Amino acid sequence: MNLLPRTLLVRTFLSVSALIILTVSIWAGLFELSSREPRARQLAQLTASAANLTLAAIIAADPNKRRDLLIELSEREGIRIYPAEPEDQLEPLPENQFYELFRAETKKMLGSHTRLAFAVNGEEGIWASFQLDDGDDSVEDEYWVMLPRERADRQFPWHWLGWGAGSVALALLVAWWIVSHVTRPVRALAAAAAEVGQGRHPEPLSVSGADELQQLAVTFNQMSEDLSRIETERAEVLAGISHDLRTPLSRLRLEAEMSVADESAREAVVADIEQMDAIIAQFLDFARASSDEALAPVDVSKLLEEIAARYARLGTTLHIENASLPTLELRPMALRRAIGNLIENARKYGGGDITLKAFVAGPMLHIAVMDRGPGIPEADMERMKRPFTRMENARTDASGTGLGLAIVERIARLHGGQLVLSARPGGGMVATLQMPGRQREEAPA
Repeated sequence: MNLLPRTLLVRTFLSVSALIILTVSIWAGLFELSSREPRARQLAQLTASAANLTLAAIIAADPNKRRDLLIELSEREGIRIYPAEPEDQLEPLPENQFYELFRAETKKMLGSHTRLAFAVNGEEGIWASFQLDDGDDSVEDEYWVMLPRERADRQFPWHWLGWGAGSVALALLVAWWIVSHVTRPVRALAAAAAEVGQGRHPEPLSVSGADELQQLAVTFNQMSEDLSRIETERAEVLAGISHDLRTPLSRLRLEAEMSVADESAREAVVADIEQMDAIIAQFLDFARASSDEALAPVDVSKLLEEIAARYARLGTTLHIENASLPTLELRPMALRRAIGNLIENARKYGGGDITLKAFVAGPMLHIAVMDRGPGIPEADMERMKRPFTRMENARTDASGTGLGLAIVERIARLHGGQLVLSARPGGGMVATLQMPGRQREEAPA
């Protein structure tokens, strides 16, 4: 399962956001590293100063007043002095870079014989030992000086956290604005390309923004205009040729019926002329398949019943299977042409057993024409939807143009849908028109 966001806007925003957060985190880490050594040296200097001053005070004070001096140091400076005992329980300093540097600096200033601890006899603090007589290593002359642990623990700067969070939020907001501003033309281009892909002519894109985006918009607008002009010219050529051919064909048919004495020869000529006329009609249908017919409310159930009734008059029975269908906004003439082409294919190749089924699944309208003919190999189904494509098998009609399924495909794309060909269980083929059907909005009473 792909967990990446699908839109370029979200992907780019998340990438920029990750970059911003990573940069802020790196700077925070660098600040912590740069401040660690000065803090450790400062704590070592404070500890050494407290020990040296306390030692000097104790040595200079009257032995009878040393107790009062120690009490005064504790009350005024928060520095406590304790005599060292052999049974003292020591908790060593934590093993990290800050305290390793603190230990090295403190022993450098107080001497290598200095003992350091994180707690003595369960009382937490920054503990350092010193001796009254540097030349005497006896523990009786050793004392502990204890500084509150707050001197080493740096308070978290909550006020800076607020400013930092605000800065990151502002950066993310600006990043979202920049990314959305950059991707907006891309989204407009994607929507316009989808319109072109469905056979419609979209409104020209706005030429604005950076030079690259302006060039892209101009190029796309020119391409859309060229495609629209080519499509119009092609349709006009096909329609003109087809229209011009029908007049001489009508004269040929009349002349054949009047001048050919042999009845079988006359019928063969007339059949050829009718076949040519049918081919011309398909060319006209193909030319009109991308016409700008407006959307209109269509009662799909009623439309299918009318189509079935018309074919029944022609001697073809259609089995209709459709649920209750709503009135949808569609192009009725184009839809009739598409369904008619599918039914004609089924009449030619389906063996006479034709079923017409319609239903709505989610937002899509499905209209399926099913037959019991030889079908189309799965590998050729997509190819058969191309113009002027025919197969050399049982479904081939040598008299056809190969435009039937291409017309249906273009009409489906005109509605924003597609034509799906599939094998029918038990033999045959299913040709399904899948189109989004926007339900008609009822006017308020």
